[in-house]
Amino acid sequence: MLTKEGCVQRRQNLWSLLPSSIESVLIGDDRHVQYFCGFRANPISFSADQESALLLTREGRSIFFADNFTRRTAVAEIFVSEEVIQGWYDHKHSVGNRHQALSQVLGTHLSRVCQTTLLFEKEGISVELASVLPEAQTGVVVDRQAMSLGAIIRELRRSKLADEVSLLQRCMDAGAAGQAVAFEAVVPGATELEVYLAVQTAVQRAAGLACIVYGDFRATNAEAFKLGGLPTTYQLKDGDLMILDFSVVIAGYRSDFTNTVAVGEPTVAQAAQADACIEALFAAETKLIAGASCSAVFNAANVTLVKRGYPELPHHAGHGLGMEHPELPILVAESTDTLVAGDVVTLEPGVYTEGTGGMRFEHNYLITDSGCKRLSHHELGLQQA
Repeated sequence: MLTKEGCVQRRQNLWSLLPSSIESVLIGDDRHVQYFCGFRANPISFSADQESALLLTREGRSIFFADNFTRRTAVAEIFVSEEVIQGWYDHKHSVGNRHQALSQVLGTHLSRVCQTTLLFEKEGISVELASVLPEAQTGVVVDRQAMSLGAIIRELRRSKLADEVSLLQRCMDAGAAGQAVAFEAVVPGATELEVYLAVQTAVQRAAGLACIVYGDFRATNAEAFKLGGLPTTYQLKDGDLMILDFSVVIAGYRSDFTNTVAVGEPTVAQAAQADACIEALFAAETKLIAGASCSAVFNAANVTLVKRGYPELPHHAGHGLGMEHPELPILVAESTDTLVAGDVVTLEPGVYTEGTGGMRFEHNYLITDSGCKRLSHHELGLQQA
């Protein structure tokens, strides 16, 4: 989980990017509240979509706001100097508007704490929360590009600190357990849903907690070679390929990696296509280093596929990982993004061929100044070695 040291460092990093005229910031996006203090409402709970807020001051105060039911669903420890918890439901009285109750207590504290310029995260604050903010403080220009606070934080999120990498690694290790069990679960007669359930069980056992598993759990074959999405009751048959491209989400952070498993013995054409995909993956991997253009990474994978006689890569070669899916940087042909140290990215070249089927293979990486570190270690291939 996120650490106190990491949260404090991320706050310091934010203040270093803001003009000295900004003395207070109000964070409202639930991802960014977590990013700076560790709080995230459990996504598998009755408060999954409820608002919270975090007020940070340049002098070092950090004040967390939530209602009592949202607070009790925290997935991990919270690192703040103060908590303001609004009583909402006490099992004795009727309840009012949940958002309005939070807005009222937030407005009271803002008037006491914010005596100078306040910048708030417009896209992360609801209309009700925004209504308590002084009108004159809603249009602060942050820099020459007039970037929003949310945009600044999303850019800051790219350079992962050690606690974030550790949490992502936990997601990946749990995902690897799911990928391993897939070799046993993908058999003729099994349904896509049964494979998904086997993977989900293995993931949650490895993670040691209830977590989210989502992604593509679909079979492809000679005729339906571009399928993706949630599993169905379709029964696998010899000759199918099953793409398992899934993410494991723990405390808001997520992995994302793929393997494609053959149902029965793979054909010669399927094996050759898999070799090309995996070769493209490792060709792109050689380009992963801070300062590299994301278009160059895409091209390394794309050129490899074309040289092997396959169509050009029809989607991104990869993207950033963290709290969203996808997030910066984006590895596409016309990308203007550049890799930075601390980026965590995925590579996922794929080929989808009528008459053979579709497949994709994927690993996750931490970008460094000297290259990259592979974070996922699941086995790639149509069959278990």
